[in-house]
Amino acid sequence: MLSRFHIAATLVLAGLVLAGCGVRGPLETPPSAKAENAAVASSESGQGKPEGAAPKAHKPFILDGLIR
Repeated sequence: MLSRFHIAATLVLAGLVLAGCGVRGPLETPPSAKAENAAVASSESGQGKPEGAAPKAHKPFILDGLIR
């Protein structure tokens, strides 16, 4: 009887922990980081490139077969 209680309590606790892991939706940066990133655009982000510039070449990666 005690072991069934432990199993049930563990499952309930694991469910609560997993349910509280984060916020559903896209990641958001803090407001201070948003202000800094708006002023500085890196050349790799594509935001600071002039119009008509060639895209960055693709570097092969070992897991490309899984995502392409």
